[in-house]
Amino acid sequence: MHARNRKATWKKYLWELSGIVLGTALMAAAYNTFLIPSKLAAGGFSGLGVILFHLYRFPVGVTVLLANIPLFILAWKFLGWRFVANSLAGTLLLPVMLELFTFIPPMTTDLLLASVFGGIGVGLGLGVVFRFQGSTGGTALVAQLFHHFLGVTSGHGLIGADLAIIIAAGFIFGPEVALFALISIFVSSKVIDFVQEGFSLSKAAFIISEYKFKRDEITRKILDDLGRGATLVDGHGAYSGDKKGIIFCVVPQSQVSRLKSIVREVDPDAFVIVSNVGEVLGEGFGPI
Repeated sequence: MHARNRKATWKKYLWELSGIVLGTALMAAAYNTFLIPSKLAAGGFSGLGVILFHLYRFPVGVTVLLANIPLFILAWKFLGWRFVANSLAGTLLLPVMLELFTFIPPMTTDLLLASVFGGIGVGLGLGVVFRFQGSTGGTALVAQLFHHFLGVTSGHGLIGADLAIIIAAGFIFGPEVALFALISIFVSSKVIDFVQEGFSLSKAAFIISEYKFKRDEITRKILDDLGRGATLVDGHGAYSGDKKGIIFCVVPQSQVSRLKSIVREVDPDAFVIVSNVGEVLGEGFGPI
């Protein structure tokens, strides 16, 4: 039994490590293809590496590695070994990948194209790293340390650290380059969200009906006609105090029109809320 558990643990670890390798490779390719040649220091220690590379020809990967060493020492001391362990694989792999992918030639000299596609590549890679329970250290560690010592929220600390690097790049390379770097950060953040949450075309519906027999009929049609599950919730009106039943269900976008048609046929007076869903996991949708 213990041997089986150890085997499962190793399989899980190797699966997560393979995802972190893929993610850091995508990030490194995006940096070498778009961001580094265009002097786009889009935050993070990689951005600091871009600045030092163009000023002194110092390898970006070496900058990332050296800058993370004192941070890891501080994080180990004040944040605990578990936090450091979760960040170690990605932090070590990223500088290695940055140097391995230096052979890739630039694909464009247009700053807008470089900022957009560089942001897509970095966001895609970092999203994969996060999805596989990893981290690439850098300003994320800085943000955690700011939170520990100064009480600054992690989000504000991360924004502050990245902005400091972008402002420095603006003074060195010019304000236009810094503005394009901001575009790159914005694009990468949206792509990270996309990778984390998925591209869902599902809708969540809340159906509020006053009559139990109508709620039962709507629920039956959702189960039988749409082949979807539903959850029933008891509620009452805040103004009237009357009891009201709430049907909650999630359906693909293709079934939204049919769902509304069912409600309209059974209870035209029902109150219906339909909203977008970022991600749906579970039976009938995706695995958890």
